[in-house]
Amino acid sequence: MKLYFSSKKENNTSDTKILNNMIHTKEIIALIKKDLLLEWRQRYAINGVLLHVVSMIFVVFLSLKIMNAPTWNAIYWLVLLFSSVSAVAKSFIGESKGQLIYLYGIASPQSIILSKLIYNIVLMVLLIAVSLITYTIVMGNFAQNGLFYILCILMGGIGFALTFTLISAISSKAANAGSLMPILSFPVIVPIILVAIKASKKAMDGLDTDLIYPDLLVLFSLNMLLFGLAYILFPYLWKD
Repeated sequence: MKLYFSSKKENNTSDTKILNNMIHTKEIIALIKKDLLLEWRQRYAINGVLLHVVSMIFVVFLSLKIMNAPTWNAIYWLVLLFSSVSAVAKSFIGESKGQLIYLYGIASPQSIILSKLIYNIVLMVLLIAVSLITYTIVMGNFAQNGLFYILCILMGGIGFALTFTLISAISSKAANAGSLMPILSFPVIVPIILVAIKASKKAMDGLDTDLIYPDLLVLFSLNMLLFGLAYILFPYLWKD
């Protein structure tokens, strides 16, 4: 009899977990759709970011007459960094207080932060594709190992998206969110960009892939750490 009730309790617990996971999945999908609809209605925002990327690349092209591989790599990361700030930093800072209160009532904090992280990662991948294609057309291509160079950029770009999403959530609780965000994000973003530049430089020089794997592993570990911190800490931020 005890075994029967124990197994029944375990089945009820597993059914509850499955139901909660389904609810969270539906909430995440609905929140991502909401962000996409808002982005579509306010197309000037994403168009402004893309124009910002193209303008920066064109200014670099006009300013530098002689280009080598290290300079090409460093300038591209600068273009990607400042573009990601413009694209991703508005995650929570761009939300009004009324919108945040409404989200608080209709979805769990875990669903909200996961939807923002997924949306910003997808947005960052799109930004990487546009910027890399434009940069390659205008400035040429110096990467000898193109596949691993793209992989390094993707890992670094995902790190940017995770960092700026988390810092945007923290800064949105402060009075001067716009000025506070660069201060908070600088110590976090520096290790990511240093490792990413180091790994991408090895890919540009065509070094053996065994020398690139450790840097990619470090980037992956940093991304997982940021993802875990965002998922764990955001519910406490959300309560404030």
